[in-house]
Amino acid sequence: MKYLHTMVRIKDMDESLDFYCNKLGLTEVRRREDPNGRYTLIFLAAPGNEDALLELTYNWDPEDYGEGRNFGHLAYEVDDIYEICQHLQDKGVVINRPPRDGKMAFIRSPDNISIELLQKGPSLAKQEPWASMENTGHW
Repeated sequence: MKYLHTMVRIKDMDESLDFYCNKLGLTEVRRREDPNGRYTLIFLAAPGNEDALLELTYNWDPEDYGEGRNFGHLAYEVDDIYEICQHLQDKGVVINRPPRDGKMAFIRSPDNISIELLQKGPSLAKQEPWASMENTGHW
């Protein structure tokens, strides 16, 4: 398993980039806009530590996140999304967002921290029981 990123939601892209880049010293590694989902993802890293990223998520539609809602999730890359989800489920962990697409799943820690699991490389072929499994709770 490889640590990928921590995600936080931001209200003002310019203000946040000024803080994280100009003041804190992080650098922008990549950016992705999704017009259908109406959001922009900006990935930042500390110089020399480009493998541990901070994902800034800017939702185009205004939302007041309230205290704590702006923190999103931890993300880990895994070698086999189905194998890790089965292992976790066997140990009593609820798979909140099953890997129906062979690429992504979400679980939560005992303290309700969302953890995203992402398949390393391309998505795996869809597989049951995951492909037809419904979401459980929040993720």
